[in-house]
Parts: sequence; structure tokens; C-alpha cells
Amino acid sequence: MLITGASSGIGAAVATRFAATAGWRLLLHGRDAERLDQVAARTGGTALRADLTDPASASRIAAAAIGSAGRVDVLVAAAGVGWAGPFTDIPASAIDEVLAVDLASVVHLVRHLLPQMIERGRGRIVLLGSIAGAVGVGDEAVYSAAKAALGTFADSLAYELRGTGVTICLVLPGIVDTPFFERRGTPPRRSGLKALTPEEVADAVWRAVMMRPRAEIFLPRWLRLPARIHGAVPLVFRRLAERFG
Repeated sequence: MLITGASSGIGAAVATRFAATAGWRLLLHGRDAERLDQVAARTGGTALRADLTDPASASRIAAAAIGSAGRVDVLVAAAGVGWAGPFTDIPASAIDEVLAVDLASVVHLVRHLLPQMIERGRGRIVLLGSIAGAVGVGDEAVYSAAKAALGTFADSLAYELRGTGVTICLVLPGIVDTPFFERRGTPPRRSGLKALTPEEVADAVWRAVMMRPRAEIFLPRWLRLPARIHGAVPLVFRRLAERFG
């Protein structure tokens, strides 16, 4: 199993969750070498350090993972960055970083790993999306756009994967209590919304891998409702969002 973003937050929690499940060899990607080594030591995983803002990083990670373990049966794409504030204030460098880490690197990594999964007739891909990608969130236009594109990528790829033995699942959490918000520099807008723990998200990833395949998992489950309202009657959803936030 290759887990990106494993040096902290959701990725580290996923590594811990699967380290407690017998039979898994963990390949752990991260950008912070010190924290990644700590997670690798704790879980018995192999550390693969790379900066996903580098366009060539996906091919290097895939090559290192396959070179180390011989194959990758499961990809959990948990790495992510964000930026919050008015769209007119976001620096060009932040736009590039969010799109590179949250979208482009995932697409490229899947492209490098998918052929060997299809050849063996089995494999699972789990992508960490966000409710922001399902409904859009004010002051997070670029992040929401990247996560929305990731969801459409998962939907489109699912059609191609039918009959191959390879499945893809999109996990869409709400607010998660991780260093994500500290690194982006602002707290979540809906401070009254109870934050999930990384371990709760890791449990959802565990179910996506170990149980019957599902196309998407909302966390908490009730977030499926606003997502469906947004998809069915977007005008009603926008009016409700403007009124209640």
C-alpha cells in the first residue's frame, strides 16, 4: 500500500490504522523527512520522501514504490494543501501549489500505478476529496476547484475500470482536525461544525480498502444530503448557503 501525505494528519493516521492490520507492507510518502521517518519507524513502513509540487515527483514515487515492494496493490492519495482567503488575494504561487499537490500529482500518480494494477486484475485506489469539492466553499475557490476536479476524475475513471478488478473510491470528509488549517494559516470557516479526527477518516479509508467497494464515502454521513441538494437543485442550495453559511 502506497500512502501519500503520510508524514502527518490523515495520511499518518491511515498508516497507523493499516499497520495494525496484518499482512500489509506500507510505502509511505511525505515531504517532511523527520516526521516521515518517525511515522515509518512507528508503523514499520518504508519512507519515500518527495515534494509533490515537482511535476516529476509522481513518476519517482511510483518507481520507488514498485522498486521497493515489486508492486502496489492499493494507493491512498491523502496528501493535500490548502489556501483560504478572497480569490483576488491568492498568490500565483499558492494557486500552482494547490493545483499541483491536490490534483495534478494525484492524476499523474494514478497514471503511473494503474497499468500494473490492471495487468494483475486487482487493485484499489482511494482518493481523499473534500465536501468543499462537492458543494464549493467561500474563500476557498482554488482548493474547492481542485477537489471538485478530483471527484470528476474519480467518476470518469470508474467507468473505465469496470471489469478490470480495480476499483476507485472518493472519501469526502468535512472539517478534519489536522495541521492542514495551521499550515494554510486560517481556521475553518464553520468553527461551530464538529471536526472529525484523522482516525475517523482513516477508519473510512480502511473500510474502502477492506470491505465491499464503494464509489464514495461522506464523513460524517449526513454531508451526503447537502451534496445531493447541491447537485439536484443548486439554486436552492446556494440560497440556503447564503442564509445559513
